[in-house]
Amino acid sequence: MTRPEIVITGYAETKVAFRSGRSAYDIAGEVLADLLDRYGLEKADIDGLSVTLALSEASNPFFAVYMADALGLTPTWLNAGGIGGCSASGGVARACSAIRDGMCRIAVVLSADAPSTAWRSDYGAYRSEFQDPVGVQGPPAAFGLLMNRYDHQYGLDPEALGKIAITQRSHSLQNPNALDKFRKPLTMDEYLSSRMIADPLRVLDCVMFCDGGNAFLVMSETEARARGFGTYVRPAAYAEVTNYAGDQSCPDMTESGFWRIAPEVYRQSGLRPSEIAMFQPYDDFTIAVLMQMEAFGFCGRGEGSAFVRDTDLSVRGSLPLNTGGGQISAGQPGLASGGLNLAEAVRQLFGEAGERQIDAPRNALVTGIGTIPYGRNWGTSAAMILEV
Repeated sequence: MTRPEIVITGYAETKVAFRSGRSAYDIAGEVLADLLDRYGLEKADIDGLSVTLALSEASNPFFAVYMADALGLTPTWLNAGGIGGCSASGGVARACSAIRDGMCRIAVVLSADAPSTAWRSDYGAYRSEFQDPVGVQGPPAAFGLLMNRYDHQYGLDPEALGKIAITQRSHSLQNPNALDKFRKPLTMDEYLSSRMIADPLRVLDCVMFCDGGNAFLVMSETEARARGFGTYVRPAAYAEVTNYAGDQSCPDMTESGFWRIAPEVYRQSGLRPSEIAMFQPYDDFTIAVLMQMEAFGFCGRGEGSAFVRDTDLSVRGSLPLNTGGGQISAGQPGLASGGLNLAEAVRQLFGEAGERQIDAPRNALVTGIGTIPYGRNWGTSAAMILEV
């Protein structure tokens, strides 16, 4: 996908908040101002912009154009990311291509959303009776169905899911940007006794909507050196797939697009699963984390529960998992959530994670998930490997 000369030279992230009362535009202004201030750039330096579509502004077909206006930017390359939680890493990949093709020199990949303040999304699609059927009441029920099917095929240990939630909660305690509600430890007893909302899915298997934003600077390595950037990371691999098994009327819903793209990102990067220094997966639900561990070869198919039980997933462990708490324990800022996991990976690779900094942060595997059609697996799967 990428070539070594395209790099991420900076990142910025807001603290997430519940019912902030702010708009996506307002949050985007804060995160862009922080990004420019931290890295000594002016608005005039930015000629590329990728914007993630927001749940809080979903009815606006010109959201990316209006975002450029709100921010006072005049890009020669503009991208509207419409693949949900894949849009941040996908935006970086598309910015890399735009820079290589000469469409811009310095791109900002920006995501901001405020769904806990305003919800304007409509999942209707062209067959709403299947995509968003009456009575399902959103993603938790769809993932409850997925968990039931996975349990039927392979067996699912609730304590393995509990360990994922507990580990990520312990990481969020060291993340000042995490949602205040989650700034307290979680025990296995608390997890197992938490309310069942879509059997076997518990409330602590889920994310909590909040408001927030993040942004990334992307440019050529030549540009970065000319501007005095001494620290940056390289996107060493990227792959995505949408509507996996879309030609099948009744596909195996436990097999996601990650099974297809995992070999590709390993091929591009030349890495093996055992060489991944940290795993920052999209984690809207704990089962999604476990299933991705299998798809990316950290364990065999159906062995996710045993792998989680037997593996140290802490920041000092053999496979550090969502070291900022992930969305499950930091909060899910709507469709800006894919940037939350990406920002943590970049922060770790920059060596700026403070108390939760892992040892030898040589690379990171970041993933994204986009859309949740009922009775199938997620709509888009994306993965990026970053290297120092």
